[in-house]
Amino acid sequence: MHNNEMMEKEEIFSKVLRAGRRTYFFDVRATKADDYYLTITESKKFTNDDGSFHYKKHKIYLYKEDFNEFNDILKEMTDYIIAEKGDEVISERHQKDFKKEYDTPKPEATKDAVATDTDADTTSAESRFTDIDFDDI
Repeated sequence: MHNNEMMEKEEIFSKVLRAGRRTYFFDVRATKADDYYLTITESKKFTNDDGSFHYKKHKIYLYKEDFNEFNDILKEMTDYIIAEKGDEVISERHQKDFKKEYDTPKPEATKDAVATDTDADTTSAESRFTDIDFDDI
């Protein structure tokens, strides 16, 4: 087979989804028996320290005999996520006022004790640091 014929078989049908640093390629390809299958490629752009960049790619091959089960599970999983978390994007990147759990100060529960300012300072400092004894080194 000539290279042109190989190229034509490779480009049966394609779609691209650009999503930030990631790009998803959906490509219909042909087997040697001229049946079709789907490849899904995730390409992620990384920037090197010198300003140049490179891509890492991950590919999934999906054959017709798996389409129904794959579609069922994909739909089940996406429906679950939407039902549990809604379709609003929740992340640091998409919401400038997003606070991580550890960014938000939590009030400490006290039964009978009243915390002083120095207690609060000590408690917050202690929760962030671990005592290390350098005499053992």
